[in-house]
Amino acid sequence: MRSKGFCELGFAKIDLDRECRRGFSEAVYCAGKTKEQILQISRKLLQNKQDVILTKLGKNKFDYLKKRLPRLKYNADAGLAFFVSKPKALKGYVAVLTAGTSDIPVAEEAVAVLEAMGNAVDKIYDVGVAGVHRLSSFISRIRKANVIVVVAGMEGALASLVSGLVNRPVIAVPTSCGYGASFKGLAALLGMLNSCSAGVVVVNIDNGFGAGYFASLINR
Repeated sequence: MRSKGFCELGFAKIDLDRECRRGFSEAVYCAGKTKEQILQISRKLLQNKQDVILTKLGKNKFDYLKKRLPRLKYNADAGLAFFVSKPKALKGYVAVLTAGTSDIPVAEEAVAVLEAMGNAVDKIYDVGVAGVHRLSSFISRIRKANVIVVVAGMEGALASLVSGLVNRPVIAVPTSCGYGASFKGLAALLGMLNSCSAGVVVVNIDNGFGAGYFASLINR
């Protein structure tokens, strides 16, 4: 049943007017949902000519869905599946940086969302502050991006450093990478929130999806 802009499935109410309001269909957070529930939601989105993005989706659940929805594509590093019928090609590009290799899965979630929403992406990984000369080798590419997503764990310092070198908005993504006193990303989150460089906004810990979505809105 579709009523007042959403579709009632009993266990879920699918927002079918999200694209009209925000420019992209509702994304489905898959953690905690059964594979059958995800399948029903995905089918209903497709039946209503909506694009599909499935976040935090494990490989076993994807394999189940792929047999029934063969058009789905999957980014294993990101744990994200998607099907976009007519991707919109946006001008310019978004640069996605990581401090370390361990931050790549979160960065790949941002990348997958950005690409699904029609953005060109420049991936620059493992350029953290422990070897700042690595970052300087790519600074001209970074400065040409319309928006910059910086993904970092540990103390989260890379976002402030990048912001101080560019005139573009920076979206900082703290990750749960780090040793005991990183408190599973809390140290990076607080470090980014306390950035002394203007022009940095911060999303939640490991929230690559939120960073990619917001970067796409800015790029658009």
